[in-house]
Amino acid sequence: MTSPSELRRTLGVTDAVVIGLGSMVGAGIFAALAPAARAAGSGLLVGLAVAAVVAYCNAMSSARLAARYPASGGTYVYGRERLGPFWGYLAGWAFVVGKTASCAAMALTVGAYVWPGQAHAVAVAAVVALTAVNYGGVQKSAWLTRAIVAVVLAVLAAVVVVCLGSAEFDAGRLDIGASEGFGGVLQAAGLLFFAFAGYARIATLGEEVRDPARTIPRAVPLALGIALAVYACVAVAVLSVLGSGGLAQATAPLADAVRAAGLPGLVPVVRAGAAVAALGSLLALILGVSRTTLAMARDRHLPGVLAAVHPRFQVPHRAELAVGAVVAVLAATVDVRGAIGFSSFGVLAYYAVANASAWTLDASARARLVPAVGLLGCVVLAFSLPGVSVAVGAGVLAVGVVAYGVRRWWASAR
Repeated sequence: MTSPSELRRTLGVTDAVVIGLGSMVGAGIFAALAPAARAAGSGLLVGLAVAAVVAYCNAMSSARLAARYPASGGTYVYGRERLGPFWGYLAGWAFVVGKTASCAAMALTVGAYVWPGQAHAVAVAAVVALTAVNYGGVQKSAWLTRAIVAVVLAVLAAVVVVCLGSAEFDAGRLDIGASEGFGGVLQAAGLLFFAFAGYARIATLGEEVRDPARTIPRAVPLALGIALAVYACVAVAVLSVLGSGGLAQATAPLADAVRAAGLPGLVPVVRAGAAVAALGSLLALILGVSRTTLAMARDRHLPGVLAAVHPRFQVPHRAELAVGAVVAVLAATVDVRGAIGFSSFGVLAYYAVANASAWTLDASARARLVPAVGLLGCVVLAFSLPGVSVAVGAGVLAVGVVAYGVRRWWASAR
């Protein structure tokens, strides 16, 4: 029997996998390849492999923790339970602040693809519509995400088939010997890792998953494996047509690839797919941020009023409305698409806490290998990001630390 303050468990393995895919196979694949190619050259594929290894370690750590602590909030809960309140708070802060900016960026991406001249208005409309879907229950969100994932995978499959079957296809362009060096590969991995981070949505929704001890450890690696296969196929196809130099200069990599492959008529379809993918990412982001907000509000790190659960729809309705309102204001007033590099830094900090938490679950060397590799990978990739991203990301975390200290001081002084 579900308590009035708890969320309803309605998601099975398929739903959880789809929600994870909706986050990962989103707008990132349409945009992340170009900056990664600028950083690594043809070493892009090596960077993708490095990002996949780190993502796998993080996914396994998250899955083990989510099975042990099947509550909303993801790493915020794991850090709090395994490492102490401060580390849980820091992970939650990094996630909520960074991903709120990501929500606004995804909303503006939708607007830029659907109606460039009115990008802000379309972005706000998208936020309002998806917040309404989430308000109606997580099952409705899962149904919509399933449709979005099907459309995006179909578009990506068309891009791969067109590129690999084109007369412009040249396997020689995949030569990793022309990479920009180890530092460039690591920076590309850090940029591409951001696109993998959606599997966290499965763990964040732990309180709404049926039989979490069984479902989450199955859903997380499944979603990650499918996303990796899709990313690898798309990266190989695009590189084989544009080459690392052409990909690095592309403003819309997948659209440019199908145009170069001799099928410009597919460009509008690719643009529509990118808009749908951005909608899928936005839907999953709002889900994840609202659940972490709920968990932090339960512990009074955020206003307690946000901890309410709707008696009928069994969703954190006030947290969802608050997140939707903040994102809508950001999307209406500022363009954050080019200013969210700190989000990658915040996501890596978030997973560093997840791996450190998983390290404490089992003292055996074998059990600690995966979280150790994941923790080291997160730290290395975080500090391999562009300097501005590292500086802004560290600044955002510092603001959170100060806020935590002030709150603790105020509570002790009363």
